[in-house]
Amino acid sequence: MKRYLVFALVVPFVGGFLLLLTTTYQSGYWAHTNLGEVGKLFAVFFKTLQYSYLFGFLPALMIGAVDDILIHVRRISPGVRMLLVGLFAFVLAAFTHSSRGPDSGAVQVILYGLVGFVPAVISSWLVHRYVEEPPAVVAPT
Repeated sequence: MKRYLVFALVVPFVGGFLLLLTTTYQSGYWAHTNLGEVGKLFAVFFKTLQYSYLFGFLPALMIGAVDDILIHVRRISPGVRMLLVGLFAFVLAAFTHSSRGPDSGAVQVILYGLVGFVPAVISSWLVHRYVEEPPAVVAPT
């Protein structure tokens, strides 16, 4: 249960911030802004944080479920598990957020994919580091 709590707390927070950075980059905000306007970015982030949790809660639990399934496969090391969870989140976020119109491209898919990859890997690492993992079940012979 702690695993799902970590994913539910970390993924919407980090993913929401990365999604804000990605959308501001895609809109051209960083091309004509100065360093003084970065405070507005953080103000928008904290004003929209409730929506990050509202819309990111269920996808975070889905990613946590994938991590929970992979923890029971003994042959998968923790590093490979983190990578697999991150790749699943990358594909999920890339297909969810990126568009398929004339403005789509590799940069857009990669940026939106990283919105899912980074928080999933961070959460999986935190779970591996701080949450007690279940003992491996050995079948009787």
